[in-house]
Order: sequence, then C-alpha cells, then structure tokens
Amino acid sequence: MTPEQKFESVAEELAQHAGVTLGKMMSSPGIQFNGKNFAFFYQDQMVFRLGREWKPEENGIRDWKHLSPFKKKAPLYDWYCITAKDADLWPNLASKALSRMIAGK
Repeated sequence: MTPEQKFESVAEELAQHAGVTLGKMMSSPGIQFNGKNFAFFYQDQMVFRLGREWKPEENGIRDWKHLSPFKKKAPLYDWYCITAKDADLWPNLASKALSRMIAGK
C-alpha cells in the first residue's frame, strides 16, 4: 500500500464519525472535524495536530518533525509530520488527533 493509499484508508475510516469530513489543508487532502483540520497528507507523510505536550519519542516514533511550511516563520509546534516508515501508527495517531478536536483542545 502506498503512503497515499494508507492516508485514504485512514480518512475513509474516520469519515464514519459524526462531524468528520474530508477537505483540504495547504492544497493537500485533509481530514476535518466540524470544519477544522486535524490531519492531512503532505509530501508522502501524514501530519497530525496532536498538541505541544504530545511526545513522539514516548510513542515509539523517531523519524518525525514539526510542520514548517513557512520560510520565515517558526514551525507549527502543535503539528507533527510522521513519515511513511510509521504508517502503521497513522490510524491511532489520527484517532488521537480527532479525540483532541472533540475535546476542544
């Protein structure tokens, strides 16, 4: 399964939840809750809004970075780019990101 197919699988599964729709973020396919993005597919990786307190290393992820789409601005520290090496973790991470959105964080 390609990284894009894995993203599509995750997106389709989450779209079964009330309030979850598919959309765009930064011209990339994304997943939204009540119109706000919490995950999207970007440069063969999946990006999740998990909050600054979330620690990738504590979740077994070593190959990650913060989303940094701007040349002259700081990274978006609430957002984590997780490579396809950890694609097996994408469904769980997407669920965590959705849970944060539902909780209003």
